[in-house]
Amino acid sequence: MIRAAICALLWAAPVGAETLAVTYLCDRGVSVPVVYVPVAEPSVAVIYVEGRLIHLQNMPAASGARYGWPSDGSSYEWWEHQGRAHLSWKDGASDEVTPIYKDCVPQD
Repeated sequence: MIRAAICALLWAAPVGAETLAVTYLCDRGVSVPVVYVPVAEPSVAVIYVEGRLIHLQNMPAASGARYGWPSDGSSYEWWEHQGRAHLSWKDGASDEVTPIYKDCVPQD
């Protein structure tokens, strides 16, 4: 299932776009595959989590790379900084951010 999802992600990338596939190991032993498309405009990260493919766009960040969905609604938020990442849920109504997976590191 995960391989099929990754293949679909690569197929959906712009023609000739470079992609970077990374699988992160997060707290509680959860594996999170991510495909980054840095040359897309805006750059995107597609993650496979909780049985779903989630497409996120690059968002402004003080440091690191933050991906979310540009709206006032609720959405996932993937934040990578210095080789570590975390996934959260941002509630659009309250701006409250709830961690889902923390301390995600690339698998060897």
